Amino acid sequence: MDQFVCPKHNSPLSDNLGAEFVCVKGCSYKIINDIPRFVRQDNYSAAFGEQWKRYRRTQLDSYTGSPITETRLRRCLGEEAWNDLKDKQVLEAGCGAGRFTEILLRERAVVTSIDLSSAVEANQENFPQDGRHRIAQADILELPFARQQFDIVICLGVVQHTPDSEKALAALFDHVKPGGTLVIDHYTYTLGYFTRTAPIFRMFMRRMERGTTIKFTERMVDFLLPLHKLVRNFRPAQTLLSRVSPLVVYYQGLPQLNDEMQREWALLDTHDSLTDWFKRFRTKKQISSTLTDLGLRHIWCEYGGNGVEARGQRPKTRHAE
Repeated sequence: MDQFVCPKHNSPLSDNLGAEFVCVKGCSYKIINDIPRFVRQDNYSAAFGEQWKRYRRTQLDSYTGSPITETRLRRCLGEEAWNDLKDKQVLEAGCGAGRFTEILLRERAVVTSIDLSSAVEANQENFPQDGRHRIAQADILELPFARQQFDIVICLGVVQHTPDSEKALAALFDHVKPGGTLVIDHYTYTLGYFTRTAPIFRMFMRRMERGTTIKFTERMVDFLLPLHKLVRNFRPAQTLLSRVSPLVVYYQGLPQLNDEMQREWALLDTHDSLTDWFKRFRTKKQISSTLTDLGLRHIWCEYGGNGVEARGQRPKTRHAE
């Protein structure tokens, strides 16, 4: 793996006795619990960090016993990239607790996992750093790596939560090496979201004191989830309930999960959807256009998953088609 660089000056970093990284222009970045910290701890992603540490195993395939994450990652990567992951240098941007980390490491990729939030600590607890896995707390818009060094850059479930989707995609593209692949997804516009009560709850929960949102979510889930379970096989009632309930539930989408896992997934994703500071939406056409403008080739872009899923290849040379 290439060394970290200063995200502000793109200059080499020296290790100060394992306590911090220092650049020649005076920037310093602490190393806490063996994880370099290139951002302030208190940032707009703080709620995400709390949820991933609380539910660090919830979405791992090894925990659910079902290939939910593998199926999603394999679809987004495409069969060619999926079958060629071994020893590939992969940047996993927005790693959370490591649901994709688990699959990438299992497939013998060399993984660099970064997250803006303290979720990096949950990731390290799940998948400790070693010669094939390193972790850093960093911002997609100021990544601490030299440009164009990764074979694959993966960013799933994250771009829509950044201040500017297009800037985030451009920053990710900067780190794809020639001939490498960028893999992303993004929320899209749906009538269902804008006709539910979730946006109202989100306005309220974003202003709650830190540390109280998870408890509030737990109370909502414990009250409303039994109702969702009761009407799970009666589509009209389920549709009506989903209009007034802010919960994200998976009785239809992931029926293989048992009751306890249904509760955990509802807790995690409801909290996620109601506490994100930024929530962006893009159409398939907009995402495809952005990737094309960046210079990606062989673009695949489809509706699916959380909204729009897409990937593309950086040309091997400036004039490659």
